Amino acid sequence: MPRWIQDPAELLACFSSPPARIGLDTEFIRERTYWPQLALVQIAIETGNGLDILLVDPLVPGMTDALGTLLADTRVLKVMHSPSEDLVAFKHACDTVPRPLFDTQLAAALAGIAGGMGYQKLVERVTGIALAKGETRSDWLRRPLSPSQLEYAADDVRHLFELHDTLASELDRLGRREWLAEDAERTLANADSGDIERWPHLSLRSAQFLDLGAQRRLVRLLRWRDRYARDNDRPRTWILDNELAVAIARMPPADRGALQAQLDAHPKAPRKLGDAIWDALQHPLDDELDAPDASVSERRDKQALRQLQDAVAALSAELGLPDGVLASRRWLEALLDHGQWPDALAGWRRETLEPQLRPLLDR
Repeated sequence: MPRWIQDPAELLACFSSPPARIGLDTEFIRERTYWPQLALVQIAIETGNGLDILLVDPLVPGMTDALGTLLADTRVLKVMHSPSEDLVAFKHACDTVPRPLFDTQLAAALAGIAGGMGYQKLVERVTGIALAKGETRSDWLRRPLSPSQLEYAADDVRHLFELHDTLASELDRLGRREWLAEDAERTLANADSGDIERWPHLSLRSAQFLDLGAQRRLVRLLRWRDRYARDNDRPRTWILDNELAVAIARMPPADRGALQAQLDAHPKAPRKLGDAIWDALQHPLDDELDAPDASVSERRDKQALRQLQDAVAALSAELGLPDGVLASRRWLEALLDHGQWPDALAGWRRETLEPQLRPLLDR
């Protein structure tokens, strides 16, 4: 039976003797906020009598501080499944991220089982147990939580140790444990840094059709939007949607009044933020001249990209890796477009790929 923890002292007492590992998961809400709101933390601990599952209420005063102490203890391995958003929630609520980390979804991919497999399917694949799916869209901020919510939440950590044991053994057999550790540290570093995206225009397809001046104006607007959304804890598109940002960047208004007229004519426009948008539009960024040209993708050598993809597919098959694990299309596009290895292809991936891809890149 899972234990409901709503006293920070009780949580800390559970870890007076740190275990070698814990299973860890969260439930969070992110519908009306920029930051995920931490609503529940599930922790699995091995005991002499089996498994102890703690359901921790992070809404209690002082609980996030207690959680932060546990997360920061590097003596304790944290076993999680696909934790990217959980890490952001922890960083925002507890000002730390859980190190060291064993990501069972990533481990399954590197072990050649499947790429991007969800927790329920992986549990069934490894243990044969089919988990219930009933509370996927629950309101986790309500109190008290229902019995079905509590059971669903407990299931999310109940089988993490079985997954860890199976996957760690397979990674050791393949000599890929360091691959996992390297990828996990990159995931943690991304969550820990909290930096806004430097070149957010590259993720918008419509930016490909803008000239360089418009692209730089778009970078100004999108970076301003990110900062404002973070500071006010609101979703980005509630501040300024992509379509309107591109329209303003493409044909910048002549003056403040023209901008306001453009905002007034758009149904989703942030009319009260006209001054801030105008200010962002009028002030060039220190580094905007370094912005990669999004339109380069329109001129991309599609045959060269296909050759890279074919080489990666052949190498992935040789290594027994699922499609997209060694290098996604997006990463290869970045490599081809800008001539530099993106961060996502650093470390073991570059070491594995470069001997195969360098001859193609040098043509």
